Amino acid sequence: MTAPVTVAITRHLPNGHEPEMMSWLNAGIALAEKFPGFLGAGWVRTEADSEEWHMLYRFADQQSLDQWEHSPQRQWWRSAASGLGVVEARVEKRTGIEGWFDVPASTVLESGAPAPTPPPRWKQACTIFLVFFPLSVAANYLSRELLADVVLPLRVLATVLVMTPLMTYLFLPWITRRLQWWLQGQPPPWRA
Repeated sequence: MTAPVTVAITRHLPNGHEPEMMSWLNAGIALAEKFPGFLGAGWVRTEADSEEWHMLYRFADQQSLDQWEHSPQRQWWRSAASGLGVVEARVEKRTGIEGWFDVPASTVLESGAPAPTPPPRWKQACTIFLVFFPLSVAANYLSRELLADVVLPLRVLATVLVMTPLMTYLFLPWITRRLQWWLQGQPPPWRA
C-alpha cells in the first residue's frame, strides 16, 4: 500500500526580497503541478515582516515525490533562488498516521489566512472509533473463524498485523477526508 507524503519546508530570506520570493515559490508550485501524483502545495509567512517562509507540498506516494525531488526541473528551480540568499532551515516529511490530526501552521496555503488548529481530542477519538470498531469486529470475527486453533497471543498478533496497515493507509485517510468538515468545525458539505 502507498500513502500520500507531505513535505513541509521552512526557509529563511532576508527582508526586502518578498516579491522575488513569492514569484520563486509560485514558480516551484507551477512546476510541481505538472508531475504525476502531485496533490497540492502552498506557502505562508509567519508574519508580514517575518524572514521565515513555510512551503508545503504533497504527493500521492513516495515514488511520485522522488520523481519531483530528483527532477531536473526542481534542480533548476532550486538553483534559481541562489541569488536571493534563501536558506533552507528545516525539511519535514510525513506519511501515514504520523501527525495525522496535528495541523502544523505551515499548512496554511494562503498568505494572511489564519493558521489551522488541530481538531479537539474528542473529535479525533470519535473519528478513530468510527473506523476502529467495525474493523476490529470484522478482524476478530474472521480470526475466530480462520484461526480458531491458533493460540490467543498469535491470533491477536495476526489481527494487529493486518489491522495496523489497513487503519494507517486506507481507513483513517478515508474517514478523515470524509469528516474533514466536522473535524475543522465547518458546516457539512450538503449545506454549503
